Amino acid sequence: MAKAFGIITAASNRYVVEGMQDYRPISSFSFAGRYRLVDFPISNMSNSGIERIQVYISGNPRSLVEHLGTGRHYNINSKTGKLQLLFHDSENINRLYNTDIAAFMESIEILERVREEYVIITTSNMVFRQDFYSLLDQHIKSEADISLLYHRVDNADVSYRGCNYLVLNRQKGVLSIDMNMGNKPDRNVFMETYVMKKSIFLEIIKKAAKISSMYYLARAVALAVEQYDIRGIQHKGYFAAITDLKSYYDANLSLIDQENAKSLFDMKWPIYTHTTDSCPTQYFDGASAKCSLISNGCSIEGTVENCVIGRGVHIGKGAVVKNSVVLAYSSIGKDVVVDNQVIDKWAKIIHANQLIAEPGKPGYIRRDDTL
Repeated sequence: MAKAFGIITAASNRYVVEGMQDYRPISSFSFAGRYRLVDFPISNMSNSGIERIQVYISGNPRSLVEHLGTGRHYNINSKTGKLQLLFHDSENINRLYNTDIAAFMESIEILERVREEYVIITTSNMVFRQDFYSLLDQHIKSEADISLLYHRVDNADVSYRGCNYLVLNRQKGVLSIDMNMGNKPDRNVFMETYVMKKSIFLEIIKKAAKISSMYYLARAVALAVEQYDIRGIQHKGYFAAITDLKSYYDANLSLIDQENAKSLFDMKWPIYTHTTDSCPTQYFDGASAKCSLISNGCSIEGTVENCVIGRGVHIGKGAVVKNSVVLAYSSIGKDVVVDNQVIDKWAKIIHANQLIAEPGKPGYIRRDDTL
């Protein structure tokens, strides 16, 4: 097999997850109770035999750096492999200039020294399972210059706003890369995942940096459709794009459906994460839990229904928590009613009697807040 190294980019600055992003980058968001979003692309690469992985970081990096650590928990070969954290130092100059191209150019010397012939680039705000070994093999056999991974959806008029999509010909050649504005349901949503030779990648980013300081890689590749043979490769299976608070909420709750969970998780394709040892969740007399994902270390005295509950959460006696995403170490007091909320870490809801948001418009409780 040809050798490839991996790049995991920070989420585009056009994606804003209200409230949660004030404390950490999107890649560090909790997902499905026990994972972080960045765990999925790193695990995909590790399981695919990619041993050199670069993670680009911008904006409130502390929680992400602590979670990644040395990278040993991702099963990366400690002798030949390397998880490299690359910081985008221009973060505070102007948000418009905080692009992936700018981040690449700040680390251009590191990129030029990489020995692998191919590069696989993916993002940290999209959740899916993908064998990159197979993807690279398919790319090489097609003799394309660049391959782009996409997911076919039929609800782009209400979801995936702001995401790019691919316009393809009958041979799956890429004609253009456009932004989804929600005016058509059927779209080939671009998963911000690229496969190409390192030499082509360097040529594209250097040229783009000279043209505009605000170019993203997707824009640079879109402008190169006449110069290179660019093909689309369809992804099948679970796919979620975290672009705002609602999409984060929906993606978490979607995994309550066993078919979705089976499509994302596979015992033969483990999703690695930084583990936390604690006792199993305790269910006290009178407690009730239905259709929910509940992590370890929790204590449940009340009712939980259709929720994703993080580690160490306490649900008080008589409390009712429905249709909500509750992050780690939060506490829901006695007789409190919570419905359709995203509750950030360490929050305490002990004085408010009810926190109910409209369906389709989840509410948000800030980290370490007390209500």
